[in-house]
Amino acid sequence: MLLSICSIYLSIILGQVNVSLLSKVDRLNYKQNYENFKLVLNIITFILSCILLISPFKFRMVDAAYHFLFVWYYCTLTIREHILKVNGSKIKGWWMVHHFITTLAAGIFLVWPEGVTYWSFRDQFVVFCTYLSVVQVVMFYYQTGILYRLRALGLRNDMDITLEGFHSWMFRGFSFLLPFLFIGYAFQFYNAYTLYLLMFTPEWTEWQVPFLSGIFFILGSGNLLTTLAVVKNRYASSFKDFFSRNQYRLDMSKAKET
Repeated sequence: MLLSICSIYLSIILGQVNVSLLSKVDRLNYKQNYENFKLVLNIITFILSCILLISPFKFRMVDAAYHFLFVWYYCTLTIREHILKVNGSKIKGWWMVHHFITTLAAGIFLVWPEGVTYWSFRDQFVVFCTYLSVVQVVMFYYQTGILYRLRALGLRNDMDITLEGFHSWMFRGFSFLLPFLFIGYAFQFYNAYTLYLLMFTPEWTEWQVPFLSGIFFILGSGNLLTTLAVVKNRYASSFKDFFSRNQYRLDMSKAKET
């Protein structure tokens, strides 16, 4: 189902172009280019966010270029992820939807007119982007190392990619980053709440405020529920294996006694 949706999306964006990469080398090279693209853009985002935060000068045109970078990044990301999906990468549905919604949010930020409400929320949003870029760079390096080991053991597909969320295979030495993800999700809820409060100020006139508040709430809820589902399933599987091993030992001990 998701694969057919990917094919429809790509046909709308690119036209009738065959995006299936026949060579394994080509598929792996495309995947590596995708990984490098994400890493470089996250580093650039971090640098630009720091400059915006420490700069004493604030210009809406500079911010517009910053927001346009996000629009371009997430548009490009969704296209590349759909191509990877067609070529065998396993990308969960929510994380693809997440990037669609984030692209919409970036576009709304881009057209948000300069005013009191914009500048009231602007610094908080830039701090959020700074935190997010740091977490994603750290996750990239840890996920890359874990995926390399799992692929060497034959436990993961060669086309598996690093992702922004938490997945079951990340419990292998990666669970310590869970608190940082939850902080990011809490930040999204805080953004939604801040924007919600701005709707009750006398300066509020822009439609972007309630729309972005709703989007941040949806993103935070989707990320949190998806991650909690992964954690729940992982621990449920661990408990099941634990009780199965104990039952096996008990049966073996009873067999020896008889």
